[in-house]
Amino acid sequence: MRAGLWFYLGAFGVTLVIGIVAAFVLGNSAASPKPNTPKTWVAIIDVVASAVVLFFVVRFLRRPRDPKRVTSMIDQMSKVASSPVTAIIAAGATLANPGAFIPVALKDISETNPSAAQYIAEWVGFTLVSLLPLSAALVALAIAREPTQRLLTRARGWLERNARTIAAVVRLLLAAVLLRNGIAGLSSS
Repeated sequence: MRAGLWFYLGAFGVTLVIGIVAAFVLGNSAASPKPNTPKTWVAIIDVVASAVVLFFVVRFLRRPRDPKRVTSMIDQMSKVASSPVTAIIAAGATLANPGAFIPVALKDISETNPSAAQYIAEWVGFTLVSLLPLSAALVALAIAREPTQRLLTRARGWLERNARTIAAVVRLLLAAVLLRNGIAGLSSS
């Protein structure tokens, strides 16, 4: 439980810092003067990002499964639980953040033409939602430790078997949304 809280704080802290910095650096630069019509460069970024995501999905799926790599990654994650606090925070910061969804969220928030305070508020919401599965697991562990541990063990086994498929589907959905947004933006410009 202690390791989980530190892991969560690492992920939460880094994700929050990224958004706060972006609130002042990026601000509302992606906002369009015409409501519901993105700037042309934003629509182009969406199309290009979609193509990049699709490229990596295809590349990822063409590689054969490597059970040794999966085992190695799981062993490494298991070691984190008994590591010093700073290592656990660093692991949370690098492993549990929203990753590829961060630039998309930064752009989408910027398109809403927010003030710095609004940007930060929307980013806090994004951070909390993106870490919701980890939050739910920690709360469940605090409330009912034994049943939650059994459930998480079963979920871990299922994820180990299906992680590639889940990752591919989520990335394909992201690519589809980006492509749709980009095409819609370019056709309305």
